[in-house]
Amino acid sequence: MGMTMTQKILARHAGLDSVRAGQLIQAKLDLVLGNDITTPVAINEFQAAGFDKVFDKSRIALVMDHFAPNKDIKAATQCQQCRAFARKFEIDHYYDVGAMGIEHALLPEQGLVAPGEAVIGADSHTCTYGALGAFSTGVGSTDMGAAMAAGETWFKVPSAIQVYLTGKLRPYVSGKDVILALIGMIGVDGARYQSLEFAGPGVAELSIYDRLTISNMAIEAGGKNGIWPVDDITRAYIKDRVNRPWEAVEADEDAEYERVVEIDLGQVDCTVAWPHLPENAHNARDGQDIAIDQVVIGSCTNGQLADMAAAAEMFKGRHLAPGVRGIIIPATPTVYRECMRLGYTEIFMDAGCVVSTPTCGPCLGGYMGILAEGERCVSTTNRNFVGRMGHVKSEVYLASPAVAAASGVAGHIQHPADLG
Repeated sequence: MGMTMTQKILARHAGLDSVRAGQLIQAKLDLVLGNDITTPVAINEFQAAGFDKVFDKSRIALVMDHFAPNKDIKAATQCQQCRAFARKFEIDHYYDVGAMGIEHALLPEQGLVAPGEAVIGADSHTCTYGALGAFSTGVGSTDMGAAMAAGETWFKVPSAIQVYLTGKLRPYVSGKDVILALIGMIGVDGARYQSLEFAGPGVAELSIYDRLTISNMAIEAGGKNGIWPVDDITRAYIKDRVNRPWEAVEADEDAEYERVVEIDLGQVDCTVAWPHLPENAHNARDGQDIAIDQVVIGSCTNGQLADMAAAAEMFKGRHLAPGVRGIIIPATPTVYRECMRLGYTEIFMDAGCVVSTPTCGPCLGGYMGILAEGERCVSTTNRNFVGRMGHVKSEVYLASPAVAAASGVAGHIQHPADLG
């Protein structure tokens, strides 16, 4: 029986000719990632185990993004610990205030991930890098601590679901709508510990940023990872970013899948996940009666330049509805600079929004956009669990940048095509 893309990458990194679903393996890693919340725990475990060196200082990335710029003393202490560790072991890829971005947007942008590679990160949305044809997945801080020393970790080889894409996207529809529609179809546990592997002619209709968004939220369907074939779109993105040899993999024709989910992109409309699960998917037009208090546009899911462009299109010449707060967070310094160069920042500010330095802050209810009791937010982030963005009686509606911006202007959930 043939292997899926994920199984091929894992076999290669385990030094095996083949692997099968359910098999336990030990695999070498190309990159180990941590942030300012998860890395301190990993450092503590690293030290407790008596490790005195890292496996490769060029294959560890530490990104201060969740509570940076530091929101309080505890956050400052966590970053201080990470900073000291990075200095001690001369970590090449340490990103702090002024140079940092939101980790899962920053690492692809900086060329730290390439097709065929194996990446782990102490953050559940590490599955983002599957958009580049890599195997990437989130792990716990203990596994991260051990991996920083050993350069390898163990995996149970996942089975796979093939998501077969056909058709073309309609106006205003993006990768965020596709992944919300998919999660709505299969549920938040529909791909539990399985690889979501995307295929079909519709793949070519999705930009690299659409793919990054979709892979990012594979975990919201319970997936171990979400991975895409390497094509001209992938190669164009990494051409001037990745300066080392890489080798992509392709799924075998006789690869075994648990099931095939077919999606006609032309049938996907602007989709919003209502509280309190990403699977609670509705058409944006169903939300006309849902008044909102805030919109957040950014995060590792939708903070790329393409996302900023979609939001700017909605905000240009318009203003936030009375009583609605708008928070825009470009995901990296590069995206921030491009927003200024292209005039997006001025459009956002003219519309009444604030534009923040890159941070994960509001996504996890940390800071920079906390919700009070009874407040509602349309957010381009990836989770809308109870209390995710503040009070347990607040509500988060997940949507694309176009829907979030249109909703901010309308004062209620709004389909972009219907914005007057």
